[in-house]
Amino acid sequence: MKLAIAALLVASAAAFAPSSVQRATTSLAVSELELGATEPLGVFDPLGWMTTEPESFERRRAVERKHGRIAMAAVVGTIVHNNHIVFDGYISPSNNLKFSDIPTGINGLFSVPTAGLAQIIAFIGFVELAWLPASQYDGDYGIGYFGNDILDPEEKARKLNAELNNGRAAMMGIMGNMVAEKLTGQTMYEQYAAGHFNPFKDSEGFF
Repeated sequence: MKLAIAALLVASAAAFAPSSVQRATTSLAVSELELGATEPLGVFDPLGWMTTEPESFERRRAVERKHGRIAMAAVVGTIVHNNHIVFDGYISPSNNLKFSDIPTGINGLFSVPTAGLAQIIAFIGFVELAWLPASQYDGDYGIGYFGNDILDPEEKARKLNAELNNGRAAMMGIMGNMVAEKLTGQTMYEQYAAGHFNPFKDSEGFF
């Protein structure tokens, strides 16, 4: 039940992004400028950047895509950890610290030893520079869709749209989760277990 509620909350976030009537096809035979324009908002460019700074669109789309992917992984990780699904063994044998000792929620980050955080940062740097370089704006690293290439442009566009929109929902979802933790003083698991869905009146949170 908790997982179902979490999925519904994340999926309910509105998704939107800039688009354009221009055509700029990539090697995937899909127009990058037409991806992400979702009803009912459609083209969403309140600052007019598509017109005034068209040369920056490719990088901004790449940043949006990468942040969306990171946020989707963060949402899944938050749901898994909040359900107390953790690795066996020690995260730091020298500190006698087990994975199960790390608190759920955002505060768990501050329980990871400094050396562990340094390893995470170093790994992310390696990924950014060598494996999945940030300079590759199209976001296609040859991995495919679960190992398979999608050859139909219409199906590819549909799945790329789904990735962008799910990424946007995840960015709002993980940010909302972190804010709710700080406002209520409860993790996602604790909020659901207590039926605490309104931080203003139904529990002993910040409000």
